[in-house]
Amino acid sequence: MSDTPQTHSGSVAVIGRPNVGKSTLTNALVGAKVSIVSSRPQTTRHRLLGIATFPAGQIVLVDTPGLHKQQGKFSASAMSRVMNRAARGALEGVDAGLLVIEAGRWEDEDTLAYNVLSDAGIPVVLVINKVDRLREKSALLPFLAQVSEGRKFAAVHPISALKRNGLEALVKDVLALLPEAPPMFGEDEITDRSERFLAGELIREQLMRQLGAELPYATTVEIERFTEETSPKQGELLRIGAVVWVERESQKAIVIGKGGARLKEIGSKARMQMEHLFGRKVFLETWVRVREGWSDDETALKAFGYE
Repeated sequence: MSDTPQTHSGSVAVIGRPNVGKSTLTNALVGAKVSIVSSRPQTTRHRLLGIATFPAGQIVLVDTPGLHKQQGKFSASAMSRVMNRAARGALEGVDAGLLVIEAGRWEDEDTLAYNVLSDAGIPVVLVINKVDRLREKSALLPFLAQVSEGRKFAAVHPISALKRNGLEALVKDVLALLPEAPPMFGEDEITDRSERFLAGELIREQLMRQLGAELPYATTVEIERFTEETSPKQGELLRIGAVVWVERESQKAIVIGKGGARLKEIGSKARMQMEHLFGRKVFLETWVRVREGWSDDETALKAFGYE
């Protein structure tokens, strides 16, 4: 018999309503930025895998768009339907689910997310995020009792994903729920998505951060050119050409800004993030184009890479 310790490995869906910190948690567990974050709900639009490898095993996190009710202008759009389908589709074949909620808040959409996980018949770990923001720490235990009543959780973990508090205990309990199996991915792999995809997401992150109040859902990014070069002076270099798509001419002016200042700032910050993530110099060019009603057009969404 082998004395090699048996590792646990499997896939875990990260589910919750918008803006509870699912992507921040995924990035914290992976130890790298694989999913973009902003203060705006519905920043995450795609399902992606974050690969978190530990000595005791590997957790393949399926980060998803926030589950939300089909109501209001945005929620009635094709984009909303695509995002909800992506979130529900994340449950196919997973071994467990993380229900991420915000400390001190339980809303109808949290109930929706719990029911989706419960109906899937998988172990559900309740992750109470943002506990560092609770003014009254004594309110946490009554809140735990309230949300646990009538619901079955394999484990409950209060954490702060942003400050990386409580993650070690969470990882231990999640690994225990996964089957004994070798890792599904290499130790140095952090996501199933390509650098091309991640480049587009990093640009969209800056759009959401800098224009979220003005254009929360009217922009998307398409990578038109992605080439790798090697030069004697700069070493390895990525040349990336990206198109920011908006729905109206007036929105195009907002993205570009006075004298092109806004677009330049968006590109500069996205480029720095790319260089940090990819470990190479990046030459980034960006353009803004108009395609009317793209967010409510299933054909356009498919062309832009939405599932």
